[in-house]
Amino acid sequence: MNAESLRGLVEEIRKVSPELGARAEQELLHEVRVAPTLVKYADPNRYEMETRRELRQAARELMKSESVAPSKAIVDLLDEEPLEVEIATTLLYEHCHHSYRQVRQALQVSGERFRREIIDLGLRHRGKHDEMLRGFRAGQQFRFDILMDTGGFRDMHRHRRCIQVMQGFTTQHGYEMLLDVEDAGMRGLFDAAMRRTQAAVEKLAARNAPEAEENSQYAIPLAYRKRALFKMDFAEAVYISELRTTPAGHVSYRNVAYAMYEAVARKYPALAKYFRVHDVTAPVDLLQR
Repeated sequence: MNAESLRGLVEEIRKVSPELGARAEQELLHEVRVAPTLVKYADPNRYEMETRRELRQAARELMKSESVAPSKAIVDLLDEEPLEVEIATTLLYEHCHHSYRQVRQALQVSGERFRREIIDLGLRHRGKHDEMLRGFRAGQQFRFDILMDTGGFRDMHRHRRCIQVMQGFTTQHGYEMLLDVEDAGMRGLFDAAMRRTQAAVEKLAARNAPEAEENSQYAIPLAYRKRALFKMDFAEAVYISELRTTPAGHVSYRNVAYAMYEAVARKYPALAKYFRVHDVTAPVDLLQR
């Protein structure tokens, strides 16, 4: 992979010392042998590339007349629904910035035929050895559509005993600001910095350059919110709620984890007593953390 650059380095070394150049050539440019049965797994995955491109286009066409609805709820525990509806909605959810309910409503309006076309689209390019896309991992009892700041999400997404379907980074959902910033009298400066950053991100995304929109996401501060769909069983819902509400955690994901507990408690009151969560509204004693 680095043969060209290494060959140039060897030539530079050879100019300084022919003997040292010969040694460098022997060490840096020796033949590399690879296991032929494994090389194929390093090739681009046509199934994923083509399917994601087509699903992105389908999501764009389906939601083009729908603006992203503002949401005050950081956690939405979704209702039970037919498996076909969940799969089709999840396949498109990843490729837009709308809530799960918005995408599902748009699919319902479009009808059963369109919904099945989306599922077919998710499998059209699947090869003999291709695993199905993450969107097909469906049927979990507890599904949370979560809207939270990217910084806190980076901790939440470390949980591996659940299925996560993540939307792209964006500035469309606004940003979080800690109360400490406001208490310090810095709200105006903070808001101004966020507005300037959003303008810069939009300018980068609008450039006439390959993957300009994708590359612009690197300039988005972690305070901006993003959506992610978390699917899990009851045990994982309890585990995340208990672990992420501890006083040692950051206030951002503590609030999300507690909202997950509250959503389950509202829907299944008899199960609420089995959660050993910490009340995030209680003052935190830093000496007891």
